[in-house]
Amino acid sequence: MTSHAAVPFRHGMLSISAAAVAWGVGGAVAALLLRTSGLGPVAVSFWRFAVAALCLALLPYGGRQAGPARRDAAVLTGIGLAVSQCAYFGSVQFAGLGLGTLITIGAGPVLTGLGGHILLGERLTRRAVAAVALALGGLALLVAAPAAGPRPALGVGLAVLAGAGQSGLTLWARGGGSARASTGAFATGLLCLLPLAAAQGVLPTEGDPALTGGALLFLGTVPTLFAYRWYFSGLTAVPGTTAAVLVLLEPATAAVIGVAFLGEPLTAGLAAGSALLLAAIAALARE
Repeated sequence: MTSHAAVPFRHGMLSISAAAVAWGVGGAVAALLLRTSGLGPVAVSFWRFAVAALCLALLPYGGRQAGPARRDAAVLTGIGLAVSQCAYFGSVQFAGLGLGTLITIGAGPVLTGLGGHILLGERLTRRAVAAVALALGGLALLVAAPAAGPRPALGVGLAVLAGAGQSGLTLWARGGGSARASTGAFATGLLCLLPLAAAQGVLPTEGDPALTGGALLFLGTVPTLFAYRWYFSGLTAVPGTTAAVLVLLEPATAAVIGVAFLGEPLTAGLAAGSALLLAAIAALARE
């Protein structure tokens, strides 16, 4: 017989899995936009937040928050999302979809584990230390592998920054914070990105306007508005280590799309580095 506790746990797993797949598809859509629209990574991130914030603002009770504590939570969440997503799109542009996504996801659990030990006093066991070592080895192989982008070193640095931004949100939530995909969070991210987006150019200059508009609309809804709400909802029932394993669906989705549709190479280094990252996060999940 299925227990009542198992029901929200399974719903949480499905929510996080759906979010991870949506993020993987979103990374592919962003990579296509960066190639065809003339928009840079900051501008793509700006439109992503703008569409999500507008959709929530138009909905009744669409994630509005009241009170100083909730406003502070929205601001912190928005800043974290802006940093991580903008850096992630930059890594996709400069290092390629597969490599940028794998390093972002691979760096996240490592930084979260180390940050939890240093900042929150969480115990770092031998298994966790071994997992960190495996993950660092996997990241080294990924960095050494040939990249599909024009400036792989910059892309790798941005991917690590993206992982750090996501880890910051996770650590803050573990320390008692409240991360939600609210109107205030997306509006904060929008305002953070506005000056850089304006300087970079916020309007598309190339490609079919209808296709670009459709891609931006999809990017702001499915992998942003819906995916983050699914993810934060799932975290209420699923432990962080289990969520880290489920989020591996994102790089798997992105890597398949990158190789199958965007012409990115599948190298031995990419495969070996990915295997080490999988082993590292699997070890963390058994903790």
